[in-house]
Amino acid sequence: RCACGNEFIIGATVPEIKVEICSKCHPFYTGKEKIVDTAKRVEKFERKRKKAQKGNA
Repeated sequence: RCACGNEFIIGATVPEIKVEICSKCHPFYTGKEKIVDTAKRVEKFERKRKKAQKGNA
């Protein structure tokens, strides 16, 4: 059973397995995926790319 309420029937040696997330509620599968760039890597890359383009021009 998932935290969202979705239930699966699987062959297991334990009677019940609880999971926090499944394909029904995971953002990747629901289409609600967001890119989180906490280290500002994208911005850092863009700055380096622009600087390199200036040097080549």
